[in-house]
Amino acid sequence: MVLSDGDIKKALKEKRIIIKPQPDFTQQLGSCSIDLRLGNSFRVFEHSRHSFIDPSKKDYSNEITRSIKLKKGEKFIIQPGDFVLAVTLEKVTIAPSLMGRLEGRSSLGRLGIVVHSTASIFDPGWDGNPVLELGNLGRMAVVLTVGMRICAMTFEELKSPSEVPYISKKSAKYKFQNAPIESKIHLDDRK
Repeated sequence: MVLSDGDIKKALKEKRIIIKPQPDFTQQLGSCSIDLRLGNSFRVFEHSRHSFIDPSKKDYSNEITRSIKLKKGEKFIIQPGDFVLAVTLEKVTIAPSLMGRLEGRSSLGRLGIVVHSTASIFDPGWDGNPVLELGNLGRMAVVLTVGMRICAMTFEELKSPSEVPYISKKSAKYKFQNAPIESKIHLDDRK
């Protein structure tokens, strides 16, 4: 069951969902979602310095990307064909009885901006700042501003609480993240 606006408010009050800083319901609460805002941390790929990505190489993605931090209100220009990692301003904690799903905003999608390539699901027990996989599918550059509403998160009630929430998994690679961390695919089992 997807939570409605009233259900989201109730879950926030009961601390089954924690969002910091607290969202402004008049601006961020939708009928069945809560908008999250663009944070100030970005990780950009140094594609002109490297010809390929080797996901099996330990810490390689850290070598081929660099971190950028902007001040509130500063602009980030995403060029056509660009792919960058970004982070939401909000930190989100989800109870083991819920899951989250991140979606792009229609208004930005109409400009060619996608906010996730594949990672739209936030497991029960998630705790951290959601990382956005931003892409510009359009033919024109788009200006993104720190603090703008960038995506919407919906929440779904599980039939029963997760037995092993994300925060408790030893294999969880991105728990407590507060910045756009590079890929840790090299930590996957390779049997």
